[in-house]
Amino acid sequence: MPLLRPVTDADVPEVLALNERNVDLLAPLDKERLDEIRHLAQRFDVLEHEGRFAGFVVVVGPGTPYDSENYAWFSARYASFGYLDRIVLHESVRRQGLGSFVYDEVEAAARPAGRLLLEVNANPPNEPSLAFHAGRGYLEVGRLGGAGKQVALMEKVL
Repeated sequence: MPLLRPVTDADVPEVLALNERNVDLLAPLDKERLDEIRHLAQRFDVLEHEGRFAGFVVVVGPGTPYDSENYAWFSARYASFGYLDRIVLHESVRRQGLGSFVYDEVEAAARPAGRLLLEVNANPPNEPSLAFHAGRGYLEVGRLGGAGKQVALMEKVL
């Protein structure tokens, strides 16, 4: 059974390495930024699968000084939410249902807030992610960015 648990200092090298391998779809992350986000996050969890590191997820709640442009956009429009800042699965465990497991857990935890918010690359489009989120009931509520890069801001009412 997969397990979500709070990130520990021992997990940091794997979190940073996995983020770096996927940085074209994510924001850059170094140790200092990780510590900052870890302090602000409602949850910064590691996914374990078969006893090994399999990924991580970060959720930030309302009312924090998190300096993400996407988070600020949502914060200006919603008083109660969970903001899914990032979810990253290790390459070796993709397409095994673990993403759905993490989303089930994160959505259940965000249910008291009424909604889970996130962004997905729309230009250039991350088609698999857009399809995954549409299939889970996320709706686009706005866009940020310019001609070269744009994100679809998405909401799921819980």
